[in-house]
Amino acid sequence: MRALVYEKFQGTLAVQEVSDPIPKPDGVVVKVAATGLCRSDWHGWMGHDPDILLPHVPGHELAGTVATIGKNVTKFKIGDRVTVPFVCGCGICRQCTSGNHQVCDRQSQPGFTHWGSFAEYVALDYADTNLVTLPQEIDDLTAATLGCRFVTSFRAIVHQAKVMEGQYVVVHGCGGVGLSAVIIASALGAKVLAVDINPGQLALAKSFGAMAVINASGTKNIIDEVKDITHGGAHVSLDALGSAQTCFNSIANLRKRGKHIQVGLMTEDHAHPKIPMDKVIAEELEIIGSHGMQAFKYPELLKMISDGKLHPKKMITKTISLEEAATALPTMNTFTTAGVTLIDSF
Repeated sequence: MRALVYEKFQGTLAVQEVSDPIPKPDGVVVKVAATGLCRSDWHGWMGHDPDILLPHVPGHELAGTVATIGKNVTKFKIGDRVTVPFVCGCGICRQCTSGNHQVCDRQSQPGFTHWGSFAEYVALDYADTNLVTLPQEIDDLTAATLGCRFVTSFRAIVHQAKVMEGQYVVVHGCGGVGLSAVIIASALGAKVLAVDINPGQLALAKSFGAMAVINASGTKNIIDEVKDITHGGAHVSLDALGSAQTCFNSIANLRKRGKHIQVGLMTEDHAHPKIPMDKVIAEELEIIGSHGMQAFKYPELLKMISDGKLHPKKMITKTISLEEAATALPTMNTFTTAGVTLIDSF
């Protein structure tokens, strides 16, 4: 099969002919129809993930068709259209049996723990636990936006933050995760404020339902600006980027008893950010992590998409080929593009 491969971290990416994957007894191989280009893939290419072994094929947001099935798979058959969370649970550890597959003790992640979806085919483990059947009305491009960014934001907004109509929700960072959060929180009736340094991303956030936007590069005091617009601070604030500054701002711009949701990955020098703990204690703030979403939680999301309440496809601004991804992936940290880019030509 054709796959996009890198043989050293921060090295050249090239399309190569490699062996087709073989499913494990409890897994499947999926023929990829579309796959998202995500900043998490950039983190992997940079060498920020210790699970990655070289040479490596990135990619973890995908939609496709089951092509081969392991002998122990019972719930899916060849030809089924499916997607999958970026965190695949084993189904039997203590976390999974409590319903928390997203923090599985033995999790697998396509594009990280093994070769991913920047290829014609991808192997997926623990298929009966992790595969999600796609409704006919949800096309492959829409489905490929879900696996990381959209479902991560859905769980962060709906299940972790429990956002309610009328609340002020602030989103720091308007990449794929942030724009997803804007769409979801707006659909729930929240009053959303989006913060970013990219005017194009802010324009998208506004078109997706944000009541107001702040260009962080031209604002002297983001925290004061947020508190002014939200009449005292956010009920819920997300760091959707993952930097020491956005994390601090997201906590500091909360109103009393507000919730900070950390969604953006914190790596390298940003892994242990400064936190205004005096404010956390005095104002009874909540700091909550959010890491993906379980496969069995997808039906609620898929129904909202099918019913026309959520429109993740709006985020797609470009589709590219596997060859074009070789130059697009290394630039994911420049924040110069707007919206979500998908690979749909292999």
